[in-house]
Amino acid sequence: MSLALSGAAPAPPADAVDGVWLECIACEETFAPFEDVRYTCDACDGLLEVRYADPPTFEDFSGRGVWRYADALPLESGVSVREGDTPLYEVPRLEADVGVEALRIKHEGMNPTGSFKDRGMTVGVAVARELGVDRLACASTGNTSAALAAYGSRAGMETLVLLPAGKVAAGKVAQASLHGARILEVDGNFDACLDVVQDLAARGEAYLLNSLNPFRLEGQKTIGLEILEAFRDDYGAWPDRIVLPVGNAGNTAALYKAFRELVQTGALAPDDVPKLTGVQAEGAAPMVEAVENGADEVRRWDEVETRATAIRIGNPVNAPKALPGIRETGGTAVAVSDAEITAAQRDLAGEGIGVEPASAASVAGLRTLRAEGAVGGDERVVCLTTGHLLKDPDAAAAAGADPEPVPADTDGVLEHLRA
Repeated sequence: MSLALSGAAPAPPADAVDGVWLECIACEETFAPFEDVRYTCDACDGLLEVRYADPPTFEDFSGRGVWRYADALPLESGVSVREGDTPLYEVPRLEADVGVEALRIKHEGMNPTGSFKDRGMTVGVAVARELGVDRLACASTGNTSAALAAYGSRAGMETLVLLPAGKVAAGKVAQASLHGARILEVDGNFDACLDVVQDLAARGEAYLLNSLNPFRLEGQKTIGLEILEAFRDDYGAWPDRIVLPVGNAGNTAALYKAFRELVQTGALAPDDVPKLTGVQAEGAAPMVEAVENGADEVRRWDEVETRATAIRIGNPVNAPKALPGIRETGGTAVAVSDAEITAAQRDLAGEGIGVEPASAASVAGLRTLRAEGAVGGDERVVCLTTGHLLKDPDAAAAAGADPEPVPADTDGVLEHLRA
């Protein structure tokens, strides 16, 4: 099955279970979903996707949170701490300043552990339990480790997190630590951590819950479903474009999959699918390089650096799923500087929305694309912000105003304010 934005729902193969199976996006080999631990295709090592014989329509959804969308997920319920239902904020001053018809901010930092990763973990850890594994593991720039630690703890499972030493914000390390994960600091960057975790998984030592795991992306699909429903309810129309930060490109791949499944059932017309637009930091922009060069593959960047630590990734594993998502929807990708990211972080804070630096990349990217004319003034846009301000308090403090020392009396305070 291709990743094109068209076609009817697929017929289930013989190894499907209750209309659910895994399929390789490269060679189309299929596998039973919960029979064996599997991350990539046995035949060609291609990426796997979860397929459904009966994809959902909007009428199939009821309840609250991620599991409101159970008909679009591989299991009926998961290991949950009430993730999802994150706000879609209006930002009138920012909307007017950027110069688009409508701008909304989907703030995933309002999930239980403060990032979108909770959506993937509620599904991924539930599948791990279904498979009967007893140890979970991930490589992380911080948010994945916090979410996996919380959901692994909720499920009563041992959790390992591998972090690049000295490169993860303290707030995220603290979360993983408090939730009881074993924190292994690796002398290398995120991509080196992921190499080790993949090797551990290949040896059967742990169940990998990075976004290479196809079940994790199923939970992240629900971001797209929530955006469509909430935007339609607020605005009476679909958004024209969704702008999102790109690290491992899991959200880009997941949202595209959600939209393809809605198109398959006729719940969404192909022409109504929002343009998926990725934003990376200039110091870690392999996806942008591939989009700008028209390449079918992403070149791994061995050296990456940006203050937006959550997207400091040089080898986005979901690129084979995400690149078609950007191209098939008529989207694009853009790189922005750290200074532009910090300015966007301040802009969002001015609307009362506190995000970590990587989250603000979406707004910085929208500003750049609007200035270049790649985004029109008549567009209705949603920017995805992926993590809470307190995920990286040092970056927030650096972006904000310095404290002002004053005397311990009212007259002294007033004199200071007048000065």
